[in-house]
Amino acid sequence: MDNPRNDPRLGWSYRAVQAYARLFHRVRVIGKEHIPPRGCGPLVVVCNHTAGVDPALVQSACTFEIRWMMAKDMMLPRYQPFWEWMRIIGVDRYSKRDTASAREAIRHLEEGGVLGVFPEGGIEKPRKVLRPFMAGVGLIVAKTAAPVMPVFIDETPNTQTAWGSLFIPSRSKIVVGPPMRFETGARPEAIAKAIQDWFTRTSGWPTGAAE
Repeated sequence: MDNPRNDPRLGWSYRAVQAYARLFHRVRVIGKEHIPPRGCGPLVVVCNHTAGVDPALVQSACTFEIRWMMAKDMMLPRYQPFWEWMRIIGVDRYSKRDTASAREAIRHLEEGGVLGVFPEGGIEKPRKVLRPFMAGVGLIVAKTAAPVMPVFIDETPNTQTAWGSLFIPSRSKIVVGPPMRFETGARPEAIAKAIQDWFTRTSGWPTGAAE
């Protein structure tokens, strides 16, 4: 019952994710002192995207529940009950008119929640090359003035499919940076660039061209 929803199923799931991340992926967490305690919201957790296992690794390091934004085309229909239980916010990454997902994300933050975002819009290919961050993350931060917790992910399994990384052991690493704060009304593009600059400095990786 000791979890954000007071839901035994969520509590057991959280413990399972912790064990999975630590034993199967031997995840190392650098910068633990930058992870705020439960009840810290609103907060935007911004991550680079290396593999399908990324959300589990990041969640395993946090005591608060992260509500993730996820590409709708990756949300397999047969797992719809799971997406709903996890309260995943589906994003149509191929449409510039998808405002419903941004509105839901902003509403969640205004209610004091924690939001997880992968602003690259997809998994990094080739590996160890950042994709340009989309301005959408900047829009959400600008509208809510929620602080940003940047999380750099590295050394996850190299697989042909996103889901394949869930079944291959690794020695993954996540680096949590100090909180970033931006003024309400700041330009979304400037916010996205400032966040991406942190990932560039932390990773030492180049940034590829936008797709």
